[in-house]
Amino acid sequence: MTGSTTGPTRRQLFVTGAAATLTLGSVTFANAAPADGEETTTVRGTLPPGSPDYVYLPVEVPRGVREIAVSYTYEKTPVPTGTQGNALDIGIFDERGTDLGGRGFRGWSGGARTEFFVRADAATPGYIPGPVRAGTWNIVLGPYTTAPEGLPYAVTITLRYGAPGKTPAPVYPPERAKGRGRGWYRGDCHLHSVYSDGRRTPGEIAAAARAAGLDFINTSEHNNHSAHSAWERLWGDDLLILTGEEVTTRNGHVVAVATDPGTFIDWRYRARDNRFGHFAREIRRAGGLVVPAHPHASCIGCNWKFGFGDADAVEVWNGPYTPEDEIALASWDNTLVDGAGGRGWTPAMGNSDAHREPQLVGMPQTVVLADDLTREAILDGIRAGHSYIAESSSVSLTFGASGGRARHAGIGDRLDVDAGTPVTVRLEVTGAPGCTAHFVTDQGTLHTAPLPESGAGTVEWRTTPQYATYVRAEVRHAPKVPGLPGPLAALTNPIFLTSENQG
Repeated sequence: MTGSTTGPTRRQLFVTGAAATLTLGSVTFANAAPADGEETTTVRGTLPPGSPDYVYLPVEVPRGVREIAVSYTYEKTPVPTGTQGNALDIGIFDERGTDLGGRGFRGWSGGARTEFFVRADAATPGYIPGPVRAGTWNIVLGPYTTAPEGLPYAVTITLRYGAPGKTPAPVYPPERAKGRGRGWYRGDCHLHSVYSDGRRTPGEIAAAARAAGLDFINTSEHNNHSAHSAWERLWGDDLLILTGEEVTTRNGHVVAVATDPGTFIDWRYRARDNRFGHFAREIRRAGGLVVPAHPHASCIGCNWKFGFGDADAVEVWNGPYTPEDEIALASWDNTLVDGAGGRGWTPAMGNSDAHREPQLVGMPQTVVLADDLTREAILDGIRAGHSYIAESSSVSLTFGASGGRARHAGIGDRLDVDAGTPVTVRLEVTGAPGCTAHFVTDQGTLHTAPLPESGAGTVEWRTTPQYATYVRAEVRHAPKVPGLPGPLAALTNPIFLTSENQG
């Protein structure tokens, strides 16, 4: 690696640190404020292929600084087809340090921005307002991909001096909306705004959520919590806003759903580091749910490598239905036998992951049976699997199983009857014209029936616990490609059929 600085100091950079990180030479400014009120320096270097995931550039910040501003550029070197080019992320930690899970985090924009600032009274979206204290700050560079010729970069740091402003007290969304008492509530828990790599403002997302018929949303910016306080006057009796984060590691993404406002979850680890379990517990300690996102996505770093032992739910449907979702659905279905005999199982979720137009907020959406429209009740419903996924608010369904002494079970529940007891499974659907209903068990799809042209209909099927360990429902559109399943219109979590004569 090479590097140099131009500005108040000229120092050769050097490499230190463990294999997982790299630390460059410190950038030092004057100890007293200059006459013009600011000073600037630029650091240049080249990151070689195979660089660590995170490269730290220490900046010695003197007293009297009211704002630190950073901009950066890097060369997007042409590469042959099939070879990854350069992509460089950026963020910053303050004088409290860069320890994993520590308190020094002050912001991250990934590759979405070329510049940012932090001061007491304001910060660029994705960054946390607060005092610019004296000490060693660290700009963190993330070489996401590196071309064979290396990744040349230039980072410009500007310190502005003067009296600091006052940091405003954050205003967070309430944990309760008016609701309708016990009922089915629709939500989208994976969304991005201008506070990470999205293009919509929070106000535009809230409006789109209402237009999509949603009752709740979860803010989930990549690797930062700065949007938690960006929703003032956007919630209401009709919309519950939960705060979370999409923890975007190099080995997969996890949506932290409904963590306590102001909670930051670190992302600087891979599966080989054996740290995910610790941060999954951090999400739960903050009151949230651990939901691996798009686990079979093909984008670099998106495929889920951490296993599902720490998951509270899994996102099996992400945005418009694709073959990646079909793989995620099949992989999730393969785990459901664990739910038999009282063993634990992982419910499914669906979210839009919408970033910008024309991506639709609420396509798909998770429909949750909850005691009320509150953070606690919604999370209880998701955790229990009392939910189904629909492509839009036009699609509604009820799904249940009954048998043996008038017993009944709904979505996510267990029907305990003798092994040979006849069980009737019933699905009622509205809003799905041209679709077909499918009943899926541990043996596969055992019953299908076309819905009426109106898209509203009822389908029944009879089975026994000895023939089907669980039953779940799919509502599918007609196939677009011959020989392949049609896209989903709706998907339920399973009902488990358990014999009382089995342990």
